[in-house]
Amino acid sequence: MAKLKWGMIGGGEGSQIGPAHRLGAQADGLFEFTAGALDHRPEAGRAYARQLGIADDRAYGDWQEMLEGEKSRDDRVDLVTIATPNATHFEITKGFLEAGFNVLCEKPMTMTVEEGEEIVRVAEKTGKVMAVNYAYSAYPMVRQARAMVRAGEIGKVRLVVTNFSHGHHGDAGDADNPRVRWRYDPTMAGVSGQFADCGIHAMHMASFICDDEVEKLSADFASTISSRELEDDAMVNFRMAGGTVGRLWTSSVAIGRQHGFEIQVFGETGGLKWHAEQPNQLIYTPLGGRTQIMEKGEGGLFEDATRLSRVAIAHPEGFPLAVANIYCDLADAIRGETRDGLPGANAGVRSMAAVHTAVASARAGGEWMDARPPMFR
Repeated sequence: MAKLKWGMIGGGEGSQIGPAHRLGAQADGLFEFTAGALDHRPEAGRAYARQLGIADDRAYGDWQEMLEGEKSRDDRVDLVTIATPNATHFEITKGFLEAGFNVLCEKPMTMTVEEGEEIVRVAEKTGKVMAVNYAYSAYPMVRQARAMVRAGEIGKVRLVVTNFSHGHHGDAGDADNPRVRWRYDPTMAGVSGQFADCGIHAMHMASFICDDEVEKLSADFASTISSRELEDDAMVNFRMAGGTVGRLWTSSVAIGRQHGFEIQVFGETGGLKWHAEQPNQLIYTPLGGRTQIMEKGEGGLFEDATRLSRVAIAHPEGFPLAVANIYCDLADAIRGETRDGLPGANAGVRSMAAVHTAVASARAGGEWMDARPPMFR
């Protein structure tokens, strides 16, 4: 089967997420890296693209040049990944969708709910694949957890508890570090800091595994370092449409925690636990039974977990291969085989609605508020 052609905007030299996309997109031989506008500095972007093997005529200076160059080609890219600063996601995503390209956008998909709803409408109108990189949901044992919940193996879900907390921004003396400062500056990060950065991964994961949607929430935000305008710690309680109770904590000042992303799902007849720092394992406890450690790659797993595991049991598969699993699902979707585990535009706009609702709730002293985008109420 011929490789699909892939292009990238952003994610250039020194980028944190760029290498994960380049490794992920090419891990299974499904995509060929053929075009890119990789840096906000045109010549630096062109030079880095050439260094990565992109032909001169497809090493672009900016996204507008790439859009114009690619849409007129017979061999245009099949997929465009957007890994630029948050505030640019809406304009670039909309432009490429309207020109007939499939798109994978880094989260957050947009900065406002209204923009998110517009992307949903444009994706529906064009019929193109529109995905958001919630890559944690593509780990094999996360897919196993979702399949177990869907199969009723822990009964009706009563409670989900999740957190994404680390301590890497806990040094007040590091407040002026530009790699840290922008995350708490509303002119660059938007209305929310830590919740929009990490908390929405945890909330998306809760919805993904429970196969349900957040309906309302109550939030408490704190800026524990006084120079920060936006929160560096947040607690969010939520309720899901099916009645599940949710608890979420996210923090960037939890010194001693390295990554901290974990989720526990408690049902009527069993419980599940997954931790991003031990992603090959899913902990399962049936009601009245012994706790079991389920391992990636072992026999008897659901198909969605098995097909996304590349190496033998006991060999670790890390974040770049979780990103690769997103690209596997994207390749299938582009070729007409839809994978319902692929996070789409609906997930993107729901996350943005949750962010804005949590901000409003925190300002209102934790008042419970409807967390759904208006188009889904």
